[in-house]
Amino acid sequence: MSMSNPIFHVFPDADQLSRAAADEVAGAAERAIAVCGRFTIALSGGSTPRRLFQLLAESPYRERIRWPRVEFFWGDERTVPPDHPDSNFRMANEALLHKLDIPACNLHRMQGERTDLAAAARDYAAEIGRVFATSAGVPPSLDLVLLGMGPEGHTASLFPNTIALEQTSHWVVANHVQVKGTYRLTLTAPMINRAAQVMFLLAGADKAAILAEVLEGPHDPQRLPSQLIRPTAGSLHFFLDQAAAAQLKRVKP
Repeated sequence: MSMSNPIFHVFPDADQLSRAAADEVAGAAERAIAVCGRFTIALSGGSTPRRLFQLLAESPYRERIRWPRVEFFWGDERTVPPDHPDSNFRMANEALLHKLDIPACNLHRMQGERTDLAAAARDYAAEIGRVFATSAGVPPSLDLVLLGMGPEGHTASLFPNTIALEQTSHWVVANHVQVKGTYRLTLTAPMINRAAQVMFLLAGADKAAILAEVLEGPHDPQRLPSQLIRPTAGSLHFFLDQAAAAQLKRVKP
């Protein structure tokens, strides 16, 4: 087993997966706001989170979550402006954020459009530090990090055989992704692993083989970066539809 004690939630289809994930996010938000007065979440891109975001913007979650108490971060971002079709910020904004009463100061987006991406990564780490009133050293703990998984086993923008996989001290880096001929801004594994809760969302038969390899194959995080996600004190959840879970030996259909 490559990941430590994950909790599996398997549903018949992607819609039921998304509804259950919305319940989980709402519950996490309610608990954090009750205890700390706020909820900190890092959003992900992709098609599965889009449906989750759309649900969160509707009843009952629209009313259930105290949205002005939510601080939004991003797990990664492409090197495009925030209004670009490929922008993770734009997707979240269209599906969720613009529909809610959220103070602009609660939206902490990665500035992927900047020319100096190393500086953008440093500034994003500084923004995280400002919100959590901490600085360099052990990363602060986000309440929840949402993640997906790519066809080659990447998560956030931690791609196979890239420099970000070696990071032990930086919270955010500009990662050169040679196979895509570009850079990405991304949270690092040490930052993600400090979260109180990490949730992978995977739907579709095209995810089944890579998920089984990541979870049940040999430990090789340079090739399968999702294997780096092992929360140090928090919980690790996989929200899956049956198609994505089909090749896992430990999950009964």
